[in-house]
Amino acid sequence: MDIRTIKTFQTIIKHGSFQLAAAELKYGQSTVTMHIQKLEADLGIKLLERGKKIQLTEAGRLLHQNADFLLKNYDHLHSTMLELSQGEAGVVRLGVMEPTASYRLPEILGPFLAKYPKVQVSIQIGNTTVLNQMLDDGLIDLAICTTPDTGLSHTFEPLFEEELCLLIPTGHSLANRDNIFLRDLKNEKLLLTPTLCPHRKKLESALLENGGSPYNGMEIGNMAALKFYVQENFGIAVVPVITASPLPDGTLVFKIEDLHSGLVTGLLFKKQGPVFSSSAEKLINVLREGLKNLQKASIPSFQ
Repeated sequence: MDIRTIKTFQTIIKHGSFQLAAAELKYGQSTVTMHIQKLEADLGIKLLERGKKIQLTEAGRLLHQNADFLLKNYDHLHSTMLELSQGEAGVVRLGVMEPTASYRLPEILGPFLAKYPKVQVSIQIGNTTVLNQMLDDGLIDLAICTTPDTGLSHTFEPLFEEELCLLIPTGHSLANRDNIFLRDLKNEKLLLTPTLCPHRKKLESALLENGGSPYNGMEIGNMAALKFYVQENFGIAVVPVITASPLPDGTLVFKIEDLHSGLVTGLLFKKQGPVFSSSAEKLINVLREGLKNLQKASIPSFQ
C-alpha cells in the first residue's frame, strides 16, 4: 500500500471529485484514477462507488476515518528521518569520566543542545575501566576517558593532559616549602580516589618511582569531594588542577616538581563499531574542539 495512494484517496473525499483532487495534487486525472485502482487492488476491496456523486463503501468509510492518523504519523516519521539524516535529531550515548563529566562537559554541551534541541544525549559517568567495558558491551557509543590499558578492540584519540597538583591545608608542614617533590609526600596521609581510578594509579606509580612511599591513605569515593576533606584537615590530596578551583578557604595548592605530566584524556571509540549518525558526528567535532579549548580554564595560581 503506497502512501501516495492514501493521500490521493483522502483528497478525493475532501473535494468529492477526481478532477479537483487532481488539480490540488498536480496530477493528471488518469494518475488519480490509477492511484485509486491500485489502492483498491492492494486492499482487495472496493472503496468508492463512482457515479454522479462519489459514494464511499463501508471499507471506504473505515479507511477515510483512519487515514488522517496514518498520514500524520507518516509525515512525522518522514520529518524525523530527515532531521536524523541532517544531524538535527538523534540519540548519542556518551560515557565520561571525572573530572571532565562535572567540570568540562556541561559548558560544551550547553551551546550544542541549544543549537540542536532535538538531539538527545545520554551521559554515563564512570572510570576508564568501566567505560571501556560499556563500549565493548554496546551500552555507549563513545567515551571521554584516559588512555585505556589495551587498544586491541578500541581506537583512542588523545586530546589533552589533565594537570595534577597538590592540595594541602594552610597549617600543614609543607605549606612553607618553595618547592615540593614526590619524595616529600612520604609517610603523609593522602586522600585517595578508588583503586580503579586512573588518577590514583598515576599517583601511586609516581610515588613508588620517586621515593614517595610508604604513605598512609584514606579513600574518598568522589574526586570532587577531595578538596573539602583537605579543608577539614583529613589529609592532603593530589587532584586534577581543574577540580581545585575555586580553592576552599584554608587550603593551598602547589605544583609537584617531579610529577612531570598529567593523565592523557581523549575520545575512545570502538574499532569495529557502527557508523556514527550525523548528530553523533557533529557532537564528536564539538567535543574535540571544546575539550582542547577548555583544558586551561579556571586554573588557580600555584603557590
